Amino acid sequence: MARFLAGAAACFLFITGAFLLWQGRAQDSPVLPEAPPAVSGQPSMVVASGVPQAPEATPKSREQKRFSRADKDKNGRIAREELLTPRRKAYAKLDTNGNGQLSFEEWAVKTLDKFGGADKDRSGWLTPAEYASTAPPPPKKKRCAC
Repeated sequence: MARFLAGAAACFLFITGAFLLWQGRAQDSPVLPEAPPAVSGQPSMVVASGVPQAPEATPKSREQKRFSRADKDKNGRIAREELLTPRRKAYAKLDTNGNGQLSFEEWAVKTLDKFGGADKDRSGWLTPAEYASTAPPPPKKKRCAC
């Protein structure tokens, strides 16, 4: 009896699929709406072939963006101080005694403090959720001055 029902269901699915293929054929001529009239005073972005063309943009490459971020005074050159200032701030956070040298103990204390702060249940290991809390914050996105 189960074979008979399975055969009947397969036949029904086959007939349904054939019907959908037959009804889903493409029309001979697609109907497109009329193009809106061109507004005077605005440049047309349609080329001779009738395909709209996107306006030209001047994209910056990845290196140009990186250079622009490092060039703090925007004079087209990166001075030594412009490049080292962000690194000095990060180094100063780790150099707790301020002697200009980063010892293993200073690094270890900072790392263990970070581990201790993340280990909420004091189990001695980090769960995936606890480890996720140690990730650096995402960079702040600058708002467009548009």
